[in-house]
Amino acid sequence: QLVESGGGSVQTGGSLTLSCALSGYTSKTYCMGWFRQAPGRGREGVAAIESDGTTSLADSVKGRFTISQDKAKNTVHLQMNSLKPEDTAMYYCATTGKTRQYGLVVLAPDQYNYWGQGTQVTVS
Repeated sequence: QLVESGGGSVQTGGSLTLSCALSGYTSKTYCMGWFRQAPGRGREGVAAIESDGTTSLADSVKGRFTISQDKAKNTVHLQMNSLKPEDTAMYYCATTGKTRQYGLVVLAPDQYNYWGQGTQVTVS
């Protein structure tokens, strides 16, 4: 089970931190990703972190977003700074037992098996 939290409304230039708590998943090899979907658009990869700590960021968020994990709490965080109106979307976290070593395309939504319900981020 994946449960996201931390969404909300913020002004342009503001910051938010999203969190994703994972339960019931015990694989030592995994990748956890953040994805977003704006109205009328497809789901796109934002950031991902693998079990070895390797991170990936979409070009559109590099320099503004940071992904991190707290393995002790099975939680992944997405720190979002310098938010823009185009960051407005429903944000989802997802996980898979694959990593890039095993062919995972880390920012491709169809590569992930388990999804949370999403948390809304609105930037105005």
